[in-house]
Amino acid sequence: MKKNIKYKKGDIIKGVVSGLTDYGIFMKIDNNYSGLIHISSISDKFVKNPGSYVKIGEIINAEILEIDKKNFKMKLSIKNIRYKDKYFVDRRIIETEHGFATLKTNLPIWIENNLKSKKNI
Repeated sequence: MKKNIKYKKGDIIKGVVSGLTDYGIFMKIDNNYSGLIHISSISDKFVKNPGSYVKIGEIINAEILEIDKKNFKMKLSIKNIRYKDKYFVDRRIIETEHGFATLKTNLPIWIENNLKSKKNI
């Protein structure tokens, strides 16, 4: 049992689809946690059958909406993420100690180099 795993609201995690019902998708996250993607958290469009989005045994990404640490349960969503993209990584921009100075310095150089390469084509 892994006790050092720290999940938080908003994290994008991988899990295995372990069950399908009329009201949502059940996922096994790890040896401790399981979760539910309620039918309202699958798509902005009308969802008649959650099974038309995923299959049991499929590994998908999900966003954590809520965590019940006492019961090891999660409320999850796939509504606004690429849930089937196996290479998907939550790519939130995190400011480093240098801030965005590196981008400010290098962006004009990158643009100029790109424009030069386009002229040579």
